[in-house]
Amino acid sequence: MDIDTSRYQRQMSLPEIGERGQKKLFLSSALCIGAGGLGSPALLYLAAAGVGRIGIIDFDRVDESNLQRQVLFSTEDIGKQKAQSAAEKIKKLNPTIKVEYYDQELDIEKAKDLFPSYDVILDGTDNFETKFLINDAAVKFDKPWVYGAIQEFDGQVSVFNHKGGPCYRCLQNEKPKSRIKSCAENGVIGAVAGIIGVVQALQAIQIIIDYPEWELLAGKIWTLDTRTMQTRMLTLKKNLACQICSADKDSIILRYAHTACDTVVEVPVTTLTHRSNYTLIDVREEIEWQKGHIEGAILWPLSKLQAGDLPDIPKTRDIILLCQRGIRSKQAAHILKGHGLTNVFSLTGGYEAWENNQQNISGLRNE
Repeated sequence: MDIDTSRYQRQMSLPEIGERGQKKLFLSSALCIGAGGLGSPALLYLAAAGVGRIGIIDFDRVDESNLQRQVLFSTEDIGKQKAQSAAEKIKKLNPTIKVEYYDQELDIEKAKDLFPSYDVILDGTDNFETKFLINDAAVKFDKPWVYGAIQEFDGQVSVFNHKGGPCYRCLQNEKPKSRIKSCAENGVIGAVAGIIGVVQALQAIQIIIDYPEWELLAGKIWTLDTRTMQTRMLTLKKNLACQICSADKDSIILRYAHTACDTVVEVPVTTLTHRSNYTLIDVREEIEWQKGHIEGAILWPLSKLQAGDLPDIPKTRDIILLCQRGIRSKQAAHILKGHGLTNVFSLTGGYEAWENNQQNISGLRNE
């Protein structure tokens, strides 16, 4: 196997890496779950370092609000599938590597399909359900995974299930009963996502090269508060009674509660003009609403629904939910259905689809 020494000269000159370490990188594989704020910088540096095979899984599309922190994408990518667009970008950065992408949500079946064929897993997600699935699948298939989390000015990184070390459930056995706000609600500085994503990439590279004197974040949690630039290193011990990493791998049953409900019925934007007997609820945040909304809609953000604050609507009333692109509205529908509202629908394509439809109608009138 020939290594492009000119491309990797700066890192191969490090005695801890050299030609041996570079070959290990080229022969290795990494799966990045999520190509957003964390996944974007992580993927760039994994590709640049020469990780030979990189997988990307993400079900979402690029939105304008992503560009502040998801540095893989540009304005021209708005509306494109994140996984495919990310794959194209890092392939251009390093044509010598193999890049695979999956335009879908990580679920149980996809975890079973993908995890066995990758050496290390990187977590670029923002919800507990997926993190638990990543953890349990990583333990089941004996894969180390690099955890990352950000919010506002804070970030943290850890390595789980590495050489018999603790797993995520040793730290967080179940989803907190109090709701944790998302970055969309609390906000985040893009550079914080960049720092954490890059540290995740570095940990993955160090896992692959496996230099004996390196001290990975296995059994540790590295935290950063960028308001003060203070860092802390917390110790995490393996829980000998952990229901996952202390169990027999074959006995681990993967479970996953989808963040978006697949059984929600979707309706096209034409429904809004052909029907009148429904309540239209916009589940976006206030800042999105102010940029544009459908007249007659009720603003009731997803964050309020997740907090248990429900609109006072008769259970027999037809409800059409909309968000920016049709993803959060499915989550909102799932919540309302869980509270006994049965006639709940999601607007296909969300506000953007409605806006495009209005522009088309206006164009036809002008003709």
